[in-house]
Amino acid sequence: MIAANAHISKAPRQFLPETFQLTTWEQLQPYFENLQQRNIDTLPALQQWLQDASELEAVISEDACWRQINMTCDTTNKAYEEAFTYFCTDIEPQMKPCFFELNKKLLAAPHLHELDAQRYFPYLRQLQNAVALYREANVPIQAEINLLAQQYGVISGKMTVTIDNKEYTLQQAARFLQNPDRSLREKVYRQIAARRLQDQEELNNLFDKLLHLRHQIATNAGFDNYRDYKFKELGRFDYTAEDCFAFHDAVKQHILPLHKMLVEHRKNRLKLSVMKPWDSDAEPSEVQPLRPFETGQELTEKTIAVFQQLRPFFAECIKTMVSMQRLDLESRIGKAPGGYNCPLAETGVPFIFMNAAGTINDVITMMHEGGHAIHSFLAHPLPLTAFKEYPMEIAELASMSMELFSMEHWNLFFSDNDSFQRAQAEELERVISVLPWIATIDKFQHWLYTHHGHSHAQRTEAWMQILNEFSTGVVDWSDFNDYRQMFWQKQLHLYEVPFYYIEYGIAQLGALAMWRQYREDKESTLDNYMKALQLGYTRPLQELYATAGIRFDFSPAYIHEIAGFVKERLTAAGIQ
Repeated sequence: MIAANAHISKAPRQFLPETFQLTTWEQLQPYFENLQQRNIDTLPALQQWLQDASELEAVISEDACWRQINMTCDTTNKAYEEAFTYFCTDIEPQMKPCFFELNKKLLAAPHLHELDAQRYFPYLRQLQNAVALYREANVPIQAEINLLAQQYGVISGKMTVTIDNKEYTLQQAARFLQNPDRSLREKVYRQIAARRLQDQEELNNLFDKLLHLRHQIATNAGFDNYRDYKFKELGRFDYTAEDCFAFHDAVKQHILPLHKMLVEHRKNRLKLSVMKPWDSDAEPSEVQPLRPFETGQELTEKTIAVFQQLRPFFAECIKTMVSMQRLDLESRIGKAPGGYNCPLAETGVPFIFMNAAGTINDVITMMHEGGHAIHSFLAHPLPLTAFKEYPMEIAELASMSMELFSMEHWNLFFSDNDSFQRAQAEELERVISVLPWIATIDKFQHWLYTHHGHSHAQRTEAWMQILNEFSTGVVDWSDFNDYRQMFWQKQLHLYEVPFYYIEYGIAQLGALAMWRQYREDKESTLDNYMKALQLGYTRPLQELYATAGIRFDFSPAYIHEIAGFVKERLTAAGIQ
């Protein structure tokens, strides 16, 4: 059993005063100047410099994270929005040139080669990449992008519908789409569609601004398009755009038929001659929707119980988060959409944000974010903040694997075996359905950023072509063409974190491989899982996946192999 500690204590500061709180750039500037002016021509001096720089990074990172957490928890709070805006416009633009100079100083240090080459390799490779990409002209542009991207959450957080004289967020209203009453489902679906369409043009215009600024950043850095720039910025050293295209084709060939089989299975269970969009999450009239919990507190308690069955350490992580008030789980008006786990670099205990409304999808989200949280706990003891800034391909492996590991204990959410088995089947359905959607969004992003200056009409045409390419053709979308044309606007990643989405596909394949391993030997798989996450980003992705006991691979042949395993599990669950 791997040793780990869920009771994290913040390490005493050695470089900044314990009372230091970030308020202005002038207050922060002397610490950057200290690092820039300090002599690091001996190995001990270099090692101390790295520790001090790491502490500074952790303090700044945690402050910035809290500003974003506060704003997403309450998009109506002007003070939170102003604090976030101030950081983006007054602090971050001053910091970036300083970090650039510090990175250059570190890379030129005479004793750099004496550091642990294996452990420092990913970090130093990232620094070299960052220095190569840095352009001073891009600093204010990036600040503007950060502010614009946050407007997506503000716009989305205001979207509500009224059902039976009660106001609901769109996340809360989605719960009605599981109701056996088909007429109610249609009514709610039409309301949700109409509400989203109200802001279609505003979101289109917001995206136009983001596209323009991102292209400007790319050209300033000497790239023809933002796609190529972003691949470099994300540090995608292990795969290329061509590998992504192969992934798209393999998902269409090997995964889409499984997705179609699942949609047809639901259509047959519902005894429908024509399946409409409001039927996609529904159950037959004699089957009640799954209700795994009612409140955020109940979701938390049951999550702790599930994690306890896997490994007590996992449960202790969530308990620590509860004690430090690091959970905001329930959906409410004025809250930004989506869900995330936010690592907090200095205190070490992360924050989970989500919009729970009592559905099985919320259970899956909690397991997912719980996996991210455990990753944060496991990586926190690493000595440098940079070692904990792991790439998304391993971060999402942590979260998606936890969804599948935890499935056999979801009986703790349900009082009867039938509901328990339905919940597991829904997770497998989600795993399969998300891969074509990932391919859709990723392929769309490639088009968006390699067709600079396209019109709204061209964008819509490209979107519909790609969407149809990865659709099953089972659902009848008559009367909803306008709504389908704006489906991409529901994906916050397009606005806030461009090109961060293929990672979900790579990690989902990895998670399925982890589950296959788990079914053969649970304890050794959990050991491998923890050992890989404890490494943070002190090894390249290939080695992190190998430590987890699987391959970093999303080739067509591997996708075909994984699809075969999933089909076996679906058949075992009675889905054919």
